[in-house]
Amino acid sequence: MLARYFFKRVLYSLAVMLVVLVLVWILVNQVGDPARLILPPSADQQLYLDTRAAMGLDDPLLEQFWRSFSGWLQADFGNSLWQKVPALPLVLDRIPATLLLTLCTFLIAIPLALALGVVSALRPDGLLDRVLTTVSLAGVSIADFWLGLMLILVVGVQFHLLPTSGYGGLEYVILPALTLAFRPIGRLAQVARSALVEEMQKPYIVTLRAQGMSEGRIIRRHALKNSMIPIITVGSDELASFLNGAVVIETIFAWPGIGSLFIQAINRRDLPLVLACVFVIAAMVILVNLVVDLAYAWIDPRATITGGGGLRRRRRRMRQSAAAVAESPTGQAPAQLATASSGAVEPSRMS
Repeated sequence: MLARYFFKRVLYSLAVMLVVLVLVWILVNQVGDPARLILPPSADQQLYLDTRAAMGLDDPLLEQFWRSFSGWLQADFGNSLWQKVPALPLVLDRIPATLLLTLCTFLIAIPLALALGVVSALRPDGLLDRVLTTVSLAGVSIADFWLGLMLILVVGVQFHLLPTSGYGGLEYVILPALTLAFRPIGRLAQVARSALVEEMQKPYIVTLRAQGMSEGRIIRRHALKNSMIPIITVGSDELASFLNGAVVIETIFAWPGIGSLFIQAINRRDLPLVLACVFVIAAMVILVNLVVDLAYAWIDPRATITGGGGLRRRRRRMRQSAAAVAESPTGQAPAQLATASSGAVEPSRMS
């Protein structure tokens, strides 16, 4: 049943990808004449007409679309109008830089968010909890591009501590990774705190305390694992949002990833390159969602009993609960959503 669900998810994702490609194709075709963009201003009318004919821009719109659509089915997006080489390899060459930035962002965000969530959950409504909740709310509220510019001005320009642009050693990735990590740290810390506070109030935790187990061991061995489902849900959403945020952050820091290439392709009205970027980004988001569903099945085996529908409903409840936590000034979800989002599996042996 679970295999059938994943098969349906893949088919649905491919259909969504095709719809997105069609919409992007229509939009980009309406915002400029590619022939004018690739010709110098001094080009005469005959050269312009010959260029349009060579690019197939004089063909009927449906014929142009069918030619593009046939290429998509073979992962062929044509040659870049800007660089005169196949568009898809240009995008694939940028994947390592984007993956490095994403990996470093997660290595910063996940440990810090979990640490903040655990510290806040140990003393709910205490002074440290209130301070950390305020910090996490600031992380959710501050715009990535503003934070990136401030880091460039302060860390790079004012104190010359780190490079602010380019792609080289690990020192080049620190500032863009910190910029992208700030928001997920705040959001994941709120969700982790809310999930842990709820988990620490359950009967089996009371039993563990009565047996003399320390709070730290309870959290490490039981509570944190049983709280991971909402954290994974929000983390997967944040990972997908990295690909959106990277479009701006990579441009600000001159990071040679897919995001900066996407902006350059849009500015140059390079339709084949824009579509290739959209295709690769959509494929990465689809892969992330499928991996997260597999993680659900590993953490909570009960999800496999109800099949794909159970996973889909569980993820929807997780997102609703996470949204409620993000909107709450105290970093807590309403009781009905917290109960609905609970996917914990109490340990069969508590010793």
